[in-house]
Amino acid sequence: MTISDPIGDMLTRIRNAQMRKKSSVSSPASKLRESVLDVLKSEGYIRGYSTVEEDGRSELRIELKYYDGMPVIREIERVSRPGRRVYSSVRTIPRVASGLGVSILSTPKGVLSDSDAREQNVGGEVLCRVF
Repeated sequence: MTISDPIGDMLTRIRNAQMRKKSSVSSPASKLRESVLDVLKSEGYIRGYSTVEEDGRSELRIELKYYDGMPVIREIERVSRPGRRVYSSVRTIPRVASGLGVSILSTPKGVLSDSDAREQNVGGEVLCRVF
């Protein structure tokens, strides 16, 4: 089965696992997904992730993070979709919840958080918003 939106699929898996209070969730591995998870880990939204080989396929095992029984990720949504790409210049990068959340961008310098993109003075495709 082919997935038309692999990032959206991973975000939905994370959202569903947190609703069920799971400690971890798995998702098929890819370099783009790993880059997004690196940003989520550096911003403190997940505990971490590891690559696991299952049935001849690489999977990402994502360790979710909770605080006082509530998920750290309150809201996670896809912005740029396969049918509608959303690009942003460095001056128009959206702020999530007045700077409390994070926008994840795919830039020429790699996948970055909104604050890192502003710091490096680069814009790109807005992949998702996390709060």
